[in-house]
Amino acid sequence: MTMTIDSNAPTLQEDAKPTVNQERITNDMLALARIGFNEEDRGVYRPAFSDADMEARRWLMAAMRTIGVEARMDGAGNVIGRIGPADQPAVMVGSHTDSQLCGGIFDGTLGVIAGLECLRVIREHNIPIALPIELVSFADEEGRFGGMFGSQAMSGQITLDWIENAQDPDGVTLRDAMKGQGLDPADAMSAYREPATLSSFLELHIEQGPVLEQAGKSIGVVRAITGVFVWVIHLKGKADHSGTAPMNMRSDAFMGLADFAHEIPRIIDEEGTEMSRLTVGWADLKPGAPHTVPGEAVFTLVGRDQTVDAMESLANTCRRVLSAIARRHRLMFEYEEMSWLEPEACHPEIIGLCKRNAEELGLEYEEMVSGAGHDVQFMAKITRAGLLFVPSQGGVSHAPDEWTHWTDVEKGANVLLRTLLHLAGTSSSTKANRGKKRARVRPA
Repeated sequence: MTMTIDSNAPTLQEDAKPTVNQERITNDMLALARIGFNEEDRGVYRPAFSDADMEARRWLMAAMRTIGVEARMDGAGNVIGRIGPADQPAVMVGSHTDSQLCGGIFDGTLGVIAGLECLRVIREHNIPIALPIELVSFADEEGRFGGMFGSQAMSGQITLDWIENAQDPDGVTLRDAMKGQGLDPADAMSAYREPATLSSFLELHIEQGPVLEQAGKSIGVVRAITGVFVWVIHLKGKADHSGTAPMNMRSDAFMGLADFAHEIPRIIDEEGTEMSRLTVGWADLKPGAPHTVPGEAVFTLVGRDQTVDAMESLANTCRRVLSAIARRHRLMFEYEEMSWLEPEACHPEIIGLCKRNAEELGLEYEEMVSGAGHDVQFMAKITRAGLLFVPSQGGVSHAPDEWTHWTDVEKGANVLLRTLLHLAGTSSSTKANRGKKRARVRPA
């Protein structure tokens, strides 16, 4: 059934509109930050399906049960809590709690904790909702195993073959990581949700960039998310003695890597757009001895852009350049595409709702494109989806000094709450519309 949302529908009466409790959000954020926290570098370490990641998932389920929310973990490791009617399509809200290595405390976690607070507020104020609301914390959004495993599974974008072969850059397989946590990898296929079971999906996230801070605005309303591809590249040469091997006779794998890194600005200038990004974020030299010419360089390449055509242009050019460099240095070039996530647009009606609710709260917003990938990209394939941003101080993310001011967190959470109530429908607005569903969710 195709659903339509009327963004012009009346909302709750002003005196009936609840707000989030920022102190509770702060306390929950700091509680989760302690799980996987490293005292030495002040970073958070919760890679997907690690002990710390699973501890965070158990913490979330316990927090939901404390406020009377039914909580479970599906076959892909997604944590899901639900309130409201059992026989209606759900409004889903959430993000993820896994982290990059040496990450910050806000990335992903904010969307989950803000969603948890929204459920608390609805419970506390006994707000009747026409549609159920589900809170989700997706598994492996950070792409340890190449992609966004939890939301890919929920949106039907994985196969058993993919599950069997997925591995991280260190060679740890997804299969072994899940089994190590008592999970059956094959059960991930059961995480798929039929589109008819969902009404919409909404995610709150830190921007992870400088746009909102520079614009002096508290809210970002995302209209689209850039696509991303991830490669693991092998340049294979010959290990040799650093003192006896003449420079002109070497098959130095590191020189191949260095030449490619030098070519990246030219590739973007000639083949990319203003939204193009190419990043070598991880590299390993083998055998890795100070007095040995590297015989192999293994590294990642992450490419991003706003259109499929631009992504394909970047990828094709990178292949040609790497092949030429390999010939120049007498190397063998191989690569594996770990993931290819196409750009995705947010739903215009949800974009309109987010703008309207920001305006009602007196908050300036910026309509923008997300340069980072998010679970909303996959959820948009099966339901109407939207994404809200709050500013990142200095544009920093994926690092210990990632920070968003608590006042901005509160503003973003209140926009999230109002939009959820609109999407789910409430009795106050239903009365105002003489019995019509306030959520304005109806057959198109």
